[in-house]
Amino acid sequence: MTIRHIEIFLAVCSADNNITKASHKLCISQPSVSVAIQEIEKDYGILLFDRIGKRLFLTEAGQKFKDYALRISSIIDDMDKQLRNWDSFGILRIGSSITIGSQFMPYFVKEFSSLHPYVDIRVSVEPSNLLEERLLRNEIDLAFVETPIHASSLVAVPFSDDELTIICSKDAPFKNNQVLSLEEFKQQKFLLREPGSGTREVFDQACKFAKVAVTPTWESTSNTALINATIKNLGIAIISKRLIHEALSRGDIKQLIVKELQLKRSFFIIQHKDKVLATLQKNFIEICKSSHL
Repeated sequence: MTIRHIEIFLAVCSADNNITKASHKLCISQPSVSVAIQEIEKDYGILLFDRIGKRLFLTEAGQKFKDYALRISSIIDDMDKQLRNWDSFGILRIGSSITIGSQFMPYFVKEFSSLHPYVDIRVSVEPSNLLEERLLRNEIDLAFVETPIHASSLVAVPFSDDELTIICSKDAPFKNNQVLSLEEFKQQKFLLREPGSGTREVFDQACKFAKVAVTPTWESTSNTALINATIKNLGIAIISKRLIHEALSRGDIKQLIVKELQLKRSFFIIQHKDKVLATLQKNFIEICKSSHL
């Protein structure tokens, strides 16, 4: 079996298991695609596809082969990009969760760019769960998130600590830093980040540990939107403590405390476990770790 066999197999999978579409995409004949699939099956003594009527369906063995094929293809793609750009200025592909991307990533990029002015830095700011998917597809080199990883093919290294805080409007019937019971807490209207975000996952886990269930009134991908909704006294929000200094100093919001909720967390740098980091990527990580934001 060769790398070409893997390329052909993955092309068939991406073409909805259609050999005709895959042959058009690869600019080779349909028989050539069929022969390549048959050679893999013969080599391993397995069936990659069930052939039912005129359609192909991936078998369990085919799915396992696909998992390995994607990893191999990703490593080869990474090797090709690294070596072909070895002597060039380089491209750095960074993914960031929304909280880190809006608050900290601009500082990281500015500091890195001052040391490496000719590096092309491309940043994608998305929910943490989508960043994991992009790492698995080798679309980004590194991702910065607020929750531990979920995929076994990824590794995570903490680089900073953070804490979520509960905030309410200055017009809410609470004192600043007032301690709420769980019963009082449950009765509030909740303004939360969207499912899949690191902030929401930490909050949901804290509620689960405290055995309390809440239903959000608002869900948003924007921390700013949640803070503004809180200022308007539409409910209480759970936000990174680092994001509320301005609103707190103006007196627009107050902080609340629920002792039963564990809202401390770490920020993580995650990468694919098979990823060989280039010097530029290592330098970016060191800048992030050494920052005091």
